[in-house]
Amino acid sequence: MCIAIPGEVIEIKEGNIGVVDFGDLQQEVRLDLVDVRVGEFVLVHVGFAIQRLSREEGLETREVFKQVYAAMED
Repeated sequence: MCIAIPGEVIEIKEGNIGVVDFGDLQQEVRLDLVDVRVGEFVLVHVGFAIQRLSREEGLETREVFKQVYAAMED
């Protein structure tokens, strides 16, 4: 099973590299597979943005991940 994490593109750099905000972490990812703009959400898997999401989907999915991580800590 593969897991892709939702994040918001906050910067696009030369070479098709984006800075993506995952909430508690910002990381550079490759944007070669999607056409995306700053402010849009993407799913990221192994350093590549693989799909664009609506803002609503991105925030909702991020919240689900937070709830799962919180439950794992209990």
